Amino acid sequence: MARTLYTLLFFLLTPLIWLRLVWRARNQPDYLRHVGERFGRYSVAPAGPLIWVHAVSVGETRAAQPLIEALQRQWPTHRILLTGMTPTGRDAGAQVYGDRVIQAYLPYDLPFAVNRFFRHFSPGFGVLMETEIWPNVLASAKRHRVPVFLANARLSARSARGYQRIAALACPAFANLAGVAAQTDGDAQRLRALGASPVDVCGNLKFDVTPPPALLDLGHQWRSTLSGRPVWLAASTREGEEQLVVDSWRADGDHAALLVIVPRHPQRFDEVATLLTQRGLRVGRRSTGLPAADIDVWLGDSMGEMVAYYAVADLSFIGGSLLPLGGQNLIEAAACGCPVLIGPHTFNFKQATEDAIAAGAALRVADAADLGQRAKRLLADVSSREEMRAAARSFAAAHRGATQRTVALIAASMDRAGR
Repeated sequence: MARTLYTLLFFLLTPLIWLRLVWRARNQPDYLRHVGERFGRYSVAPAGPLIWVHAVSVGETRAAQPLIEALQRQWPTHRILLTGMTPTGRDAGAQVYGDRVIQAYLPYDLPFAVNRFFRHFSPGFGVLMETEIWPNVLASAKRHRVPVFLANARLSARSARGYQRIAALACPAFANLAGVAAQTDGDAQRLRALGASPVDVCGNLKFDVTPPPALLDLGHQWRSTLSGRPVWLAASTREGEEQLVVDSWRADGDHAALLVIVPRHPQRFDEVATLLTQRGLRVGRRSTGLPAADIDVWLGDSMGEMVAYYAVADLSFIGGSLLPLGGQNLIEAAACGCPVLIGPHTFNFKQATEDAIAAGAALRVADAADLGQRAKRLLADVSSREEMRAAARSFAAAHRGATQRTVALIAASMDRAGR
């Protein structure tokens, strides 16, 4: 009954879904491409057996890389079908995997659409990245005898409470999973409480993502053009944070450091550029070249170059954490050996953040004023930064291995099922 009511509500909201696509297409026209796929209409089905991996957007697409490569090694006769929900995620998939995978949008969670999806592709099994739980998708997968696993699974206490409020809908969906590879013990406990089983703790796949050497080299090339100027990076900033970061950078009156701001969402690039210019700052943009010697802020308005930004930085602040937005993942920064400052709001990445702080790879700041003061001290203290760099690399190395454990979990389950 709960899923029936959910489906009815989804049908009623379909006109708003169309309006949302059109609205988002104002800034990203690609939202109006491949629209048929969002309702389960695809071109000719690929030949041969498939493994389906769903990564909702850019972060999940990149995090899936070691898992996809391991799945290809484990099942070499299968092709990977990579689904997502956003054009930026699809672009990231093309950039990371090229033609090694088949890409498509996962349809909206409407029964007729998801049934078309499974009839068209008929994957051997599926892997959902992180917390992508769709009741009709999972119910349809079970009807079509497609085992679905949840990989790199994380579930904050806040999200768990939200699911508990709709337990009649959520718990059957979690129970339809064939297995779960959780990031931490806490995630595993919360997932079991919602009906998921079996649940194993496998760690975080993002620790297994190796920074591409070409991007590290690109960052070092940028560094060579700065004539020794220190670089303070604000990575994956969210709406409302850029102003706080700029104010904290300006507070001490010493602007010797180049401030690099890379917004989390590409549709905000122009908005952030305008904000910075209106505040009287001399702004350069990655899209127009390397930073000139007289600019104050370099806007990272490019996609797929985050590793290069970490490589050029002396110090990074991870966005989404100054405001109560839950933070962003600091693992990529640690893998690049970049010292990290993180704000007070990290509930979406609680365990990784606490572990990084305990390892000496990151420092937590209380607010924007504290951010500016800590950044100033660290930029003046080479030895402390080098200690944090070494700690960051050690922290990243110590947590690797989630990919191997996740693939072993999936393979064991498929063997037990005789598939």
